[in-house]
Amino acid sequence: MDCDDYMTDDELMDLADFFKNFADSTRLKILFLLQEGECSVNEIASRLGMGQSAISSQLKTLKASRLVRPRKDGRMVYYRLCDEHIAKILETGKEHSLELYS
Repeated sequence: MDCDDYMTDDELMDLADFFKNFADSTRLKILFLLQEGECSVNEIASRLGMGQSAISSQLKTLKASRLVRPRKDGRMVYYRLCDEHIAKILETGKEHSLELYS
């Protein structure tokens, strides 16, 4: 059996696009930070030592890809991981990466 038995070409393209989001170190930093709990753009920028506009740009990409979701509280917007699957993917990727260097 090959992948074609399980997924259509369109589904495989969607999956490839999904994994492209993990190919950027800034997005990974944001995702790992959000794994600890929800944060505002200001908190993320401060903790990562980056500008708010750079963080906002990356969050826009992550939101469009349904990896993070926003929650508005008055004028503040807080972000969190979309669901537990994202946290599992991050942890599995981290474990695999650490195994490569041990």
